[in-house]
Amino acid sequence: MSNAVLEKLVKEKDYCFKKQLFKVAVDYDFSLAELLVLIHFINLGKPDFNINQIKEVTYLSDVKIMEAFSLLTSKKLISVNVVKEETGKIKEVIDLSRVYRAMVSEINTNIQAKNVENIFTIFEKEFGRTLSPIEFEIINAWLKSGTSEELIIKALKEATFNGVSNLRYIDKIIYEWGKKGLKTGDDVDNHLKKSIKKDVEPLFDYNWLDDE
Repeated sequence: MSNAVLEKLVKEKDYCFKKQLFKVAVDYDFSLAELLVLIHFINLGKPDFNINQIKEVTYLSDVKIMEAFSLLTSKKLISVNVVKEETGKIKEVIDLSRVYRAMVSEINTNIQAKNVENIFTIFEKEFGRTLSPIEFEIINAWLKSGTSEELIIKALKEATFNGVSNLRYIDKIIYEWGKKGLKTGDDVDNHLKKSIKKDVEPLFDYNWLDDE
């Protein structure tokens, strides 16, 4: 077989895995053997511990494979479940659910980081300036307290609509909305519509001019 054909073969993708596995590998301090064994398991779908098959694919020795399997087990990333097949045969299957949960955790962390970055950008855009370190801390405190990003941005829009670029004012809005049980942007919109329609008390009672 020519080198060109062989080169084409090695360029073809056969084994694959999500990039989040790299982060898991770093966090759990994987050895090369652990990573290779885990990649092999992931690509099998419902893997069993077939040491000859693992050796054929990974080129690891029996000792390295057993060592990697033991380490992955001790790190509580994989476990072995005994299942009964339709034929009645008992089979040991590798459970990878904890690996997938670790990968999902990394995805969620990235999403949350992007959301936090976005909310700061929105504030700076609305204020027309860079936020101070204290302002960063206040916004972070809102998020950590469980206030939704949607509600915070809604309060920001309410403040800038009134010509105020003041986090104390926004904090008062969020506080008043919380007392009224408003948790989402839709809650606020519906409350505002009812207030206008029934001519009841305003959405919040706060004289922001006192902050000047």
